[in-house]
Amino acid sequence: MKGGQSSRYWGRQFSFTVAALLFTTLFFWSWENNPLLNSLLSVQEQFLMNAPDFTVDHFADPSVLTNPFGEVEEDSVSQIPEGTEDDNTVKPSESDLNRMNEPYNERKDQNRVAVSSLKKQACNYGKGRWVADDRRPLYSGFGCKQWLSEMWSCRLTQRKDFSYEGYRWQPNDCEMPEFRGAEFLRRMQDKTIAFIGDSLGRQQFQSLMCMASDGEEKPEVESVEWKYGLSIPRGAIRPDGWAYRFPITNTTILYYWSASLCGIEPINTTDPATEYAMHLDRPPAFLEWYLPQFDVVILNTGHHWNRGKLRANRWVMYAEGKPVTNRKLAEMGNAKNYTLHSIARWLDSRITLHPHLKVFLRTISPRHFSNGEWNTGGSCDNPTPLLKGSEVFQNRSSDPVVEDAVRGTKVKLLDITALSELRDEAHISHYSRKASEGINDCLHWCLPGIPDTWNELFYAQL
Repeated sequence: MKGGQSSRYWGRQFSFTVAALLFTTLFFWSWENNPLLNSLLSVQEQFLMNAPDFTVDHFADPSVLTNPFGEVEEDSVSQIPEGTEDDNTVKPSESDLNRMNEPYNERKDQNRVAVSSLKKQACNYGKGRWVADDRRPLYSGFGCKQWLSEMWSCRLTQRKDFSYEGYRWQPNDCEMPEFRGAEFLRRMQDKTIAFIGDSLGRQQFQSLMCMASDGEEKPEVESVEWKYGLSIPRGAIRPDGWAYRFPITNTTILYYWSASLCGIEPINTTDPATEYAMHLDRPPAFLEWYLPQFDVVILNTGHHWNRGKLRANRWVMYAEGKPVTNRKLAEMGNAKNYTLHSIARWLDSRITLHPHLKVFLRTISPRHFSNGEWNTGGSCDNPTPLLKGSEVFQNRSSDPVVEDAVRGTKVKLLDITALSELRDEAHISHYSRKASEGINDCLHWCLPGIPDTWNELFYAQL
């Protein structure tokens, strides 16, 4: 009797052991073969998101900035005269969490799509390499006279070497669609694209006009500056912007000159020699008035943030409606940092009101003066492409001020600094028609040229 009970006991123990081993084997087999379980930890980590440095409802306030006075060298910007989603990180939605309860086979297929989508959203377009491409440039340097300023059309100068035209940018892990003017206009049907910034923004605007028209004459394209109040200010030699409409697709591309991305207004409207309030915490009035009419906005600033420019323009820094008395904020790099954070947060609040709106803040375009500045014999005479190398390896932007400004917002980063830094041979140099003898322009670019690549990156991220 005792023997029978012992046998039944050891039989139950053996059955339990076998069942446990079988369960463990099946569990680890599932872990190895189920892509959702196998990647669960890494996916959760990718969904982690740092809190934004600060949050404001409208304009930035110095009291709420965690780091309003970033370490920026005051005289680090040029004095040459003028001529994501957030942080690439995705939050898990409720539907992402619900999918974990779906049947395995259906979930496996959807997980592949999710991983592919995540790669696209997390792609760093500024990390990659320049590659030779005999299909470049995208338009003729002898043409596009309808849009392109002669001073930037290097094919019309005495320059002999144009090897800089024969390269395209290839990001490491991103798909770069081939830019075709007709396809771009179809995609932008019934939309308005606005460039707002300094003369480098104007170069990007003229580049896109040439790219959209394939560099060909388009007599049917209409000037619609009147629609946006663009005119030649009193005493100025050129208008404060241009606007053109392609009637076939009803696509408008415009540019507005705002070198600092600040609200600028005269302090005394009755005095012709008045100074101007440079409101660091307000957007340009043009942007505020016409933003509801825009579908895509590309902004830039940088090279006007120096004492010489402020004195020449008679700009006086203001914040919260009063002259800036905080000496730390009045430092040039800190004022620029504060302004960029202000406008990024303001635009983020506008995107919420206008869900169709896409906004890009472009990083700074690098200068390449060697052996001096623009007015002290500086030059950029290198004719050989890519002497500095052809590849960008870093993950972060070379313009951390702009990168930090858009973090935590819906404003997208258009990161062009590091890839442009490699192209010192593509500037206008001493071939500019307008430059005085002995003066080199190592800030602006030949067109066609590097700003075309900026537009390809912008197009890829739309």
